[in-house]
Amino acid sequence: MRVIYFLYCWLVFVPLMAIATVTAGLLCALLIPFLPAAQVANLTAVPWSRLGLILSGVDTRFDGREHIQPGQSYVIVANHLSQFDIWVLYGYLGVDFRWVMKHQLRKVPVIGICCEWLGHIFINREDPEQAIASLNEARGRLVNGTSVLFFPEGTRSRDGQLKPFKKGAFKMAQDLQLPVLPLTITGTHEILPAGSLSLRPGSVQVTVHAPLPAIGNSDAELLALKERCQTLIAAPLGSGYPEPLV
Repeated sequence: MRVIYFLYCWLVFVPLMAIATVTAGLLCALLIPFLPAAQVANLTAVPWSRLGLILSGVDTRFDGREHIQPGQSYVIVANHLSQFDIWVLYGYLGVDFRWVMKHQLRKVPVIGICCEWLGHIFINREDPEQAIASLNEARGRLVNGTSVLFFPEGTRSRDGQLKPFKKGAFKMAQDLQLPVLPLTITGTHEILPAGSLSLRPGSVQVTVHAPLPAIGNSDAELLALKERCQTLIAAPLGSGYPEPLV
């Protein structure tokens, strides 16, 4: 079965997704001058993500959707296990968000330019001033239910374990007084681990935790928000973090 699936991936999945990517990119280019970015994303990036999951044999389940309030903007934070994380969230979260991504992704053919057109946020972590400027520019887009998505570990986990969180997401939440929406993703590491081309079908579970208010503006309050969020996200992973206090 592994041999059959390997052949399917390279002879069917990869060519079909290459065609789908170019098609979605062309449609994005045609629509973006005339429609809001959120609507263009719903017509291009969302079906593209869902198609990728269907063709790769990935089943996605969400728990806790009741915690998402329609029309509310959030700073969304999630653990990062695989390139499939974006397909899962873009395809099925049901929230209009702008993804904070490393600037190198701007160079990816089709995907990079489409992400720029749709208003996603490229940051250069090696240039703190540029990164801060990019985040400051993005703040004006977080209205009428538009959210921003961070992977606060900064990169994909290569062993499936949760890594320490960086402060950027929580600083933005604190500055804008937006609630933080923590998400735990499980299963994508087994489907496509970081640094691997060995794709496997499987199931993905996304746990949507109750939003956390960004209270105060001190460093101590920021640290407390970051630690509580990391504890919440870690709990479904069974990674040894203590249960969050109520």
